[in-house]
Amino acid sequence: MTAYRARLTESDIRRLIKSDAEDERAAVAHKLCRSIDRMPLDDADRAAAQKILALMAADAAELVRRALAVTLKASDLMPRDIARRLIADADSVALPIIASSPAFTDEDLIEIVRAGSAVRQNAVAARPNVPRDVATVLAAEGCESAVRTLAANDNADISEAALGVVVDRFGQSAEVVAAVAYRQVLPLSITERLVALASDAVREHLVTRHALAPEVAIQFADFARERATIDLIDQARVSNDLPAFVVGLRARKALNGSLLLRALARGQMALFEHALAELAGTPHHRAWLMVHDAGPLGLKAIYDRAGLPPRLFQAFRAGVDTWRALQAEGGDVGGDVFRQRMLERFLSQRPNAAREDLNYLMERLDRAPKDEGEAAIHAA
Repeated sequence: MTAYRARLTESDIRRLIKSDAEDERAAVAHKLCRSIDRMPLDDADRAAAQKILALMAADAAELVRRALAVTLKASDLMPRDIARRLIADADSVALPIIASSPAFTDEDLIEIVRAGSAVRQNAVAARPNVPRDVATVLAAEGCESAVRTLAANDNADISEAALGVVVDRFGQSAEVVAAVAYRQVLPLSITERLVALASDAVREHLVTRHALAPEVAIQFADFARERATIDLIDQARVSNDLPAFVVGLRARKALNGSLLLRALARGQMALFEHALAELAGTPHHRAWLMVHDAGPLGLKAIYDRAGLPPRLFQAFRAGVDTWRALQAEGGDVGGDVFRQRMLERFLSQRPNAAREDLNYLMERLDRAPKDEGEAAIHAA
């Protein structure tokens, strides 16, 4: 224990034991804890250090116990028995340990949650990692503020069932709904439930960040007065199953020339291809070949077979040609910059499209730098 004793003098330990001044003992406790935590310790050193920690945990002064808790709150040197002793202490001592200590088992944390203290539940919910079993109990039994903290913690392992319980219990709380909605990953079933509960701003985040089932996306597109609330083209871009999304659009009579022209003008070639395949009753690979046929007949044949309006064909032709030209220039055809350039170049050709479609595309052009990244501002 040579290195250890080099920094922890016998004088320090005597001052910790014998000093009558609480402030002095707390300062010594802080120094000892910092030194202990920084020193490389062998088994004998660790055992000796933990005896000192036990001495601090039993000190009559709250300041000393708090110095121990704050300084070693995230240290793996803290033994479980001492950590459990500290959580039975005052909140000023217990909360740092509850929020950070790796000493606890899942059962320890569940016991803290079930004890019912709101501030302690919040401390558990905010931990750097919240195991699934602990998150499940918090979701079912925690107070509203703790559940909100849990939902906002992307390092909490919350099961789909537990998220459902959160929505069941606190679906009328705007704060809880928002916290769940802004999680990095959400199950589809939870996303769809939240859309009906969320504010307009949170709903827009949900439908642009997380893919919805086609039926739900269309339902809210029909319901919303503002296109910004939900955009089926944006939904198609984040859909994990584009063919199923297209089938859903057709079932709800939303798969029409207007939607497809808007999608194509925004660079959504995959949506356009799958939509033509669905409307024409042909496999996607065949529709792809006809759309990208370098000759003049392929696109016209699949377009007519799909039953799209003849008056719009030249606009679609311009869109496909624009997409192909930009693709030849290089770059990621799925990226924000490509979509911005596609929209700009398409509109510069003054396509023969309905006024409402052109208004929509101009609106998206105006919004694009904010919505789709600063890089789009500098697109060629």
